[in-house]
Amino acid sequence: MLCKLAWGNVRRAGRDYLVYLLTLTLGVTVFYAFNTVSMQVDIAGIKEEGLSELMGSMLGYLTYFLAGVMAFLMVYANNFIMKRRKKEFGLYQVLGMGRGRVATIMALETVIVSVGAFVAGIVLGVGLSQLMTFFTASLFKTQIANFHFFFSVHAFNLTLACMLAMFVLTLLLNLRAVRRTKLIELMGAERRNESIKTRNPWIAIAIFAVGAVLVGVAYYRLLRDGFPLTATDTKLQEAMNQFGITTAMVTVGTFALFWGLSGMLIKLLQGLRSVYWRGLNMFTVRQLAAKVNTVCFSMGVIAMILFLAITSVTCGMSIANVMNENLERYNPVDVSQTYVYYTPETLDYYKEYVNPSEADRMVLADATVDLYAAWHGERKSADNNDETGKKVNIADVAGEHVQIDSYLSYPLGGSGPSVAAGEMCKAMGEKLPKVLEGSNADDMGLFVTPASQYNKLRQMMGEEPVSIGRDQYVLTCDMGGELGDLYTKYMAGGHTLTLGGHELKPATDKSDKDTAAIANSGLGSNPGTVVVADELLSQLNLQPYASNLLVNYKRGMDVAEADELIKYTMLDNLLVDGKEPGSWGVFMTRSELYTQAAQMNGMISYLAIYIGFVLVVACAAILSIQQLSNVADGSRSYRVLAQIGCDDRQIRHSVMAQQAVFFLFPLAVGLAHSFVALKVIIELVSTFGNMSIGGTVGLTCAIFLAAYGGYFLVTYLMSTGMVRAAIATRYSE
Repeated sequence: MLCKLAWGNVRRAGRDYLVYLLTLTLGVTVFYAFNTVSMQVDIAGIKEEGLSELMGSMLGYLTYFLAGVMAFLMVYANNFIMKRRKKEFGLYQVLGMGRGRVATIMALETVIVSVGAFVAGIVLGVGLSQLMTFFTASLFKTQIANFHFFFSVHAFNLTLACMLAMFVLTLLLNLRAVRRTKLIELMGAERRNESIKTRNPWIAIAIFAVGAVLVGVAYYRLLRDGFPLTATDTKLQEAMNQFGITTAMVTVGTFALFWGLSGMLIKLLQGLRSVYWRGLNMFTVRQLAAKVNTVCFSMGVIAMILFLAITSVTCGMSIANVMNENLERYNPVDVSQTYVYYTPETLDYYKEYVNPSEADRMVLADATVDLYAAWHGERKSADNNDETGKKVNIADVAGEHVQIDSYLSYPLGGSGPSVAAGEMCKAMGEKLPKVLEGSNADDMGLFVTPASQYNKLRQMMGEEPVSIGRDQYVLTCDMGGELGDLYTKYMAGGHTLTLGGHELKPATDKSDKDTAAIANSGLGSNPGTVVVADELLSQLNLQPYASNLLVNYKRGMDVAEADELIKYTMLDNLLVDGKEPGSWGVFMTRSELYTQAAQMNGMISYLAIYIGFVLVVACAAILSIQQLSNVADGSRSYRVLAQIGCDDRQIRHSVMAQQAVFFLFPLAVGLAHSFVALKVIIELVSTFGNMSIGGTVGLTCAIFLAAYGGYFLVTYLMSTGMVRAAIATRYSE
């Protein structure tokens, strides 16, 4: 009997349960689909060892956090349902049903709705996970060779555990509400509306103005100072403090905007008398002002959460895309090996902190060394490899190769660079790029490289050599973006450089970025290099800084086989006359960096989409529940409007206007915050390349906004149904 009654209640109150059911279903769908990522990685043919376990573990832990967010949301939604049905539960008790049986009915209803949502969510999640496999293959740039239907028991169990926890929490709160609420309160719940306090409109306007000023000043400070990512040493703490002040200003300003919104709305529309007195606009404005008073805090929270969701998704995925787009430029050869020379500063540091016991063997480098001849060593252990101890030489795999020597722009024993980005900016009357502000770039200056090595690298990459005379120079930078534009503008302006007392003119009018990489890297290896004639460089006696050996494998040689042959080689110490002029630096294969970039792109994309979608759904659901609760509270007002002659169309427009403000205003504030933050981020990322929010990012944001708009549509449709039901009710109060 109780089961039949519970089932009938769910069917009859299905409209009340719709938002709850929709949100729970979406939660189950997303939880299941994203926790199948380990199986998706395997099916997509991604062979990187440990990747599927790493991503599965990260998304699993993230699921627990997001489940907490969803649990809060479910409790919030359930409170609305309880508020709507208190009179019904009170009626059961009046008819003689004990509280235990009422609680049992509630438990059965919760079970029915939760099971329905879980089953629907799992079905949708299984379908979504199959589609996401192709998305996974696209992110990791692989081809699916053997696609087959799959079902993840692990994802199912994890999702079930999260849903059970939410169910138990919701059920306990429901039972507590029924047991502790007096019968008279249950029966009179429908007549007891939320108490509304009207604020002084002038005080509200003043608070709104203060909030607008705080947000505006915070925007200005952020655009001026940027994010504290490039500051170093003592400047870092100061930059962090300033960023903390900016964050506090925008947070306080956001809440002040919503707190003062009601007074601003009233005074603004009262000034537009032809609008204020038209139709039901006066009623709509008064309703908005009254309700904004009670939910201003939650609207502020929603605006900040939407800002975080939009910014994290757009920023994370766009930065990953920028890095991926530049991978080919950053990695010109199959493998590179760096050797870093001891300068006076680094030699003192190594002797004191790194390797004091071998200080006598370390000497200041006064010339570069031949890395190709020195590149040999012994294969070290890699998972008990049988080839441990085997002698390996770079000649075993090397085809075309070139060594790029980088010198500091001051002579041996000197200090202070001859060529620095800061001085170049002063010569042009330009501001220093933000990425260099607070860094030690001007202390080191630009590197200097001989033209013969630069042109040999160009030839390896299929480009024509550049003619550089004794009194000429070329600026190169593989990072492109803002730095590349700076060097191009400097050369196009015909500006000269002075190096060792020699005045040099630009050999071209454009900085080279496409063949400027001096080593394989993930973010660029050449922040700025001056290429000069070999004849001039030999006379300058500059301080060697580093050498990079760039190697392409022999033609026809399998890349994976060559990588495996040399990547576990322990290089012998490079000695010159028994002394060590430097130390071996980074060894990097192109295939390894491509794999790492694909992994980073995949993980960032999944985390951003997962977090962003759940947060957007949570915000939309909270707003939806608030508005449905407002409509339920104002049902008698809508009935009175109908009784005095207002037609249904006017009432529906009033409901639409109120809900549009509540949905769109937090979204507008969140988008404004995101726009300013993204402008700063784009300027920062422009150091490496042009950041785009199109493609995958645009599609993802469109899906998020569609979900947000979908909740708005569902809320409006449910609200109009509630209003029609209230108008149709014929009883005296």
